[in-house]
Amino acid sequence: MELKDLRKSYERGSLDKMEAGSVPVSLFQRWLAEAVAAKVPEPNAMTVATVGADGRPSTRIVLIKYADERGLVFFTNYESRKGQELAVHPQAALQFHWVELERVVRVEGRVEKTSAEESDAYFVTRPLDSRIGAWASPQSQVISSRSVLLANAAKTSAKFGLNPPRPDHWGGYRLVPDTWEFWQGRKSRLHDRVRFRLDAGTWVKERLAP
Repeated sequence: MELKDLRKSYERGSLDKMEAGSVPVSLFQRWLAEAVAAKVPEPNAMTVATVGADGRPSTRIVLIKYADERGLVFFTNYESRKGQELAVHPQAALQFHWVELERVVRVEGRVEKTSAEESDAYFVTRPLDSRIGAWASPQSQVISSRSVLLANAAKTSAKFGLNPPRPDHWGGYRLVPDTWEFWQGRKSRLHDRVRFRLDAGTWVKERLAP
């Protein structure tokens, strides 16, 4: 079968504008809980899009760790490509795609670093291998081979033992939304799209054409 012949009819659900409520993060939390309950693979995985100083966009998959009225939080290496791009343009777009539920959530807004205290509190909850990995990987940099990572991990283990502290170059980002869009697949490509946009501190809810 050729790519142009691949088609799917979306018929699992619907999204009424009134049922979407008035607080977008509440709808997001409900949809995320439903994705978890449905055993969607990695329901907390999201695409993070940033823009470099040259205007070139880039994307990668990151795991969300917190979502509340303050924003959506993820953790990463501040010296990575995404970190360098956010330092220049502190704006980003996120996208969740829960294929099995035929749902997409898009979020846009400014990005700020979480406090050191927030980053420390999350870092200590990570598995030991992940804490060591935060030290061992010079994320986004060119390395000669995998042996570089293994050697760095061994050095970190020897230096810190079972309690590696959080590196200064590693921590959290919080995206503070000014736009949310909720997409529910529907039959005949007449999908449901509900957008929330922040206007003078108030969420304005609108239905968009698919």
